[in-house]
Amino acid sequence: MLEELVRYLIANHISISTMESCTGGLLASLITDIPDASTILKFSAVTYSTEYKIKMGVKKELIDKYTVYSMEVAKDMAKSISLFAGSRLGVGITGKLTSNLDEEKGVYLAIYDSCTNKYYTKYVDIVNKNRKDNKLEVIESFIELFNSTKD
Repeated sequence: MLEELVRYLIANHISISTMESCTGGLLASLITDIPDASTILKFSAVTYSTEYKIKMGVKKELIDKYTVYSMEVAKDMAKSISLFAGSRLGVGITGKLTSNLDEEKGVYLAIYDSCTNKYYTKYVDIVNKNRKDNKLEVIESFIELFNSTKD
């Protein structure tokens, strides 16, 4: 399904960039597995630490108010990377793939469209215990979110 998404971006000349935290660059890596993805993927950053989220343009005030595990931060990640790379679409992914038994785990996805100044968001409730499977679930949720933006 990701190949269909990349083919759609290529056919429509839509550029994309990503700022990923908990997925560690998996989305960008999977995009680059598809031939000709270099025509649409402009930039990708793995900002696993708060420090580098801020260095890439995420507002410290948002992090202080909502924490890095929030939709507000995912949205700012998406917009910041879009502006930094000059891409039409920016993707922000942040959250917890695993946690202690008493903590909530989940991932926040945001897509920012610089042409419309619009955000598309989704919260992914994480139920698996394996980090790798959880990352793949987030990527599947990203594809679903992206496909919903085309409607």
